[in-house]
Amino acid sequence: MAPGVLSDICPNSMQPFIDASGVAKGHQNISAAQQPAGDSRTDGALPVYDLGPCLEGDVEARRRLAKGIAESLRRTGCCVVRDPRVGPQDNCQFLDTMEAYFAQPAAAKMADARPELHYQVGATPEGVEVPQAASDPALQALIAEQPPGHRASPLARHDPADPKWRFMWRVGPRPASTSFAELNASPVLPAGFPDWEEVMGGWGSRMLAAVQSAAELAAEGLGLPPTAFADRMACGPHLLAPTGADLEKYSAVGTVIAGFHSDLNFLTIHGKSRFPGLHVWLRNGTRIPVRVQEGCLFIQAGKQLEYLTGGHVRAGMHEVVVSQATAAAVREARQQGRPLWRVSSTVFAHIASDQLLAPLGHFAGEEACRQYPQIPAGLFVEGELKKIALAPHKHD
Repeated sequence: MAPGVLSDICPNSMQPFIDASGVAKGHQNISAAQQPAGDSRTDGALPVYDLGPCLEGDVEARRRLAKGIAESLRRTGCCVVRDPRVGPQDNCQFLDTMEAYFAQPAAAKMADARPELHYQVGATPEGVEVPQAASDPALQALIAEQPPGHRASPLARHDPADPKWRFMWRVGPRPASTSFAELNASPVLPAGFPDWEEVMGGWGSRMLAAVQSAAELAAEGLGLPPTAFADRMACGPHLLAPTGADLEKYSAVGTVIAGFHSDLNFLTIHGKSRFPGLHVWLRNGTRIPVRVQEGCLFIQAGKQLEYLTGGHVRAGMHEVVVSQATAAAVREARQQGRPLWRVSSTVFAHIASDQLLAPLGHFAGEEACRQYPQIPAGLFVEGELKKIALAPHKHD
């Protein structure tokens, strides 16, 4: 594995070690006695936290797992878990379904678009979502200061919108009543996919269960009540939200599929994609490509988690760009006659729309509360959707 690659994150004997500041420091071997319980390996860029013992009621494993996940989120903005409830075969079935869906003619997919609901259910066409870096002066200043090799990929000047489709499928129950109906709408069921509900519901519910378990452990590790996050996630507008990028059209190395941004939700969880391209920034500004191996799930902090921790955990910055590794995967897929749609296996876990976002517990210091003033989660989400052109401004 190349130094600086955040993954081949299932265990290898030697991987780059990242110290407490998030800086790669060469390689380090750690003995089994030094490994936290439930942690497959601690000598990698990111340890892999096995939720299995915790799910079986191992109290000591839970304590160590909670500490490890919380620390990983704090210093890198992300973590990697393995959940015995989420199998690679489920991911494959989901990816097969979404490849077939995205391969349809644009007109068929457009029938599933719901712009009046801020594209929070159904299809979002390519060229609609605009990364916040295209218009946010603060992010543009941050990019300008990034060193070569760790700088966000430049957006197309004539059209900075992402050349990707997305499909939003609601996961889990919605509230009986809410002030944010657009964020909690009924799902869209595409025509011509008789197994759609079974496949999407099955994969989405498994992924949501994994991220809910990680949220409980993170809360405990951060010194909050174990259900501090999970209680606020109940009946949230959680979304199975795969993207689809046509690599027949967008295969040139350097093409930005999803521009530099952080996610507006609480936690984002990814399964393995068949084409690499996701890059993340560690908290110290290091840009690293992500490759999720079989059986592992990649979790990244969103803006709602940053809000609830008063900035102790920062939302993880990331982008999806066609790399040399993507191009190699495209060549291999073409030789094997496989579809050339890059599908992300993604669930956005949210805080419930009518819950209040504000720093919790010991994170609620005076400065944190000033920087993160109390706001309903749904209102916060609507504001973020406007920034990326998915929701209209009032004057539109």
